[in-house]
Amino acid sequence: MQQQLYQRLEALYPDLVEIRRDLHMYPELSFQEVNTPKKVANFLQDLGLDVRTDVGGRGVVGYLKGGKPGKTIALRADFDALPIQDEKDVPYKSKVDGVMHACGHDLHTATLLGVAKVLSEVKENLHGTVVFIHQFAEEQIPGGAQAMIEDGCLDGVDVIYGAHVWSPLPVGTVGIVEGNTMAAGDSFDIQIDGKGGHGAQPHLTVDAITTGVQLVSNIQNIVSRRVDPLHPAVVTVGTFEAGQAFNVIADKAKITGTVRTFDENTRDLVEEEIKHIAHTTCEGAGATAQVTYQRGYPAVWNHPEPIRKAETLAKEVVGKDQIIHIDPSMAMEDFAYYLKEIPGAFLFIGGRNEQLLATYPHHHPKFNVDERAILHGGKMFISLVLDFLTSELKQSKSVRKI
Repeated sequence: MQQQLYQRLEALYPDLVEIRRDLHMYPELSFQEVNTPKKVANFLQDLGLDVRTDVGGRGVVGYLKGGKPGKTIALRADFDALPIQDEKDVPYKSKVDGVMHACGHDLHTATLLGVAKVLSEVKENLHGTVVFIHQFAEEQIPGGAQAMIEDGCLDGVDVIYGAHVWSPLPVGTVGIVEGNTMAAGDSFDIQIDGKGGHGAQPHLTVDAITTGVQLVSNIQNIVSRRVDPLHPAVVTVGTFEAGQAFNVIADKAKITGTVRTFDENTRDLVEEEIKHIAHTTCEGAGATAQVTYQRGYPAVWNHPEPIRKAETLAKEVVGKDQIIHIDPSMAMEDFAYYLKEIPGAFLFIGGRNEQLLATYPHHHPKFNVDERAILHGGKMFISLVLDFLTSELKQSKSVRKI
């Protein structure tokens, strides 16, 4: 049956490309998705699935109940876009000014809809249930995953898989990471309050700019001198805002940045150090600091058994030589919340193709991928569903024999 489903997915490929391109032309930002969830829900309802809408806010969940009882597996795709101007020269370029799918979420959605259609056509032969989680707002903290979980999207689910098309990997490959996969992502905002004055009389002021410069320098020592070298961490200052005129010493400055870690103890340490350094640096200069530190998504941690199963199946889908063991990424993903609740794994599906100019990194104005990634990601999902539901069936039969 598996090969027949693969062939069916291939037959649907032109339709899935059309879905992806439609989503690409009409992207919607995180927490502002209106038409996208409607399109998803209508598609799943037309397949005869039980569908929940407005899950956790704007999420959509479809339930495909097999003809026979069994375990439950969930598959997740995200559908929000980014506030980036689309600069590609393609017929399906974004028609929404300043908004584009610059990360591949449109392709994720098309892939999962294709899998739902293929599996719905053989539902009577399935032992168990497949849950299709279409998530909103992955790109913006606090994200949509946690809210959807709180609203019951994982109720009764035994295992979950997600996949991300990955521009660094050539199309036709599958990226595998066991354990730490994507980093926890936090943000910080430091407001420096000094004492402004005339540029010719610095001795009468507390210069917020020089204080901020020293603060940025001191923060860079956290990773190099305070964090265990065996525990990866990134501290990046992204913005520095201060000053109004060339001859005026600024009384205020604002610094913002991000922190990426895997280990929770390291995460705690970095937060404490940023707050401590901000206050002591400013105090030493005669200024004061107000620090706001926001915890973002936790780290994505792939469970050993599910990711090893995915690697085994990938050998059948794309071939052993097309499996790439990649390093963990310091990017963040709120798929982490699902993996904190139940076993599962997050895969990377190659989408790079130089001939199509699909070489730009994620979140780039010219980002694009080879749409054949729909087939590879879809086949991976199909194989994972069939294997999980079949293996659980075989296991239950063996128990009855004993």
